[in-house]
Amino acid sequence: MSKVSERQRFLRLYREETGESEIDMHKVAEFAIRKGWPLPKPADPKDLLAKQFADAARQEIRRNATSNKPYRAYHAVPVEKQRGQLAFWWIDIDDPNTTPKNFRKSAVRRREQMIDDGVQLSLDLDHWNSMHPKEEEQVHLPWDLTLDIEIRRASYEYDEEGNAA
Repeated sequence: MSKVSERQRFLRLYREETGESEIDMHKVAEFAIRKGWPLPKPADPKDLLAKQFADAARQEIRRNATSNKPYRAYHAVPVEKQRGQLAFWWIDIDDPNTTPKNFRKSAVRRREQMIDDGVQLSLDLDHWNSMHPKEEEQVHLPWDLTLDIEIRRASYEYDEEGNAA
């Protein structure tokens, strides 16, 4: 049994024993420790530092000099390492040495993540709606995100105080 499957089974045990519907994962961890679940080994400090730099890169926002609209400066590019393992390089989209090929790889990967999220949400909604056949209990969402994206983009034209940027 995989570690993920074991954790999923343990979550079901936690729910059965506690009766909780809204689950705080810190409480689950405390419960697991009391039941003798082994604690994970601490992360490698170098891996933690690399993750902190990746998080910082992901969060760096710059503003377009012409439009003043924000954009993400660094983008993760998937690269296959030995034995099929996936790793990431980070590119700065303002660096003149950044190639369209690498930026396209990053953009396609992010788009694929959006599609994966949409597919899973559609399956989750289908299941919910099949379990709640009354129309007033059903949950339906529009799939065309064009208007939502345009509204969100327009909100970037104002600063935190509501002043035009």
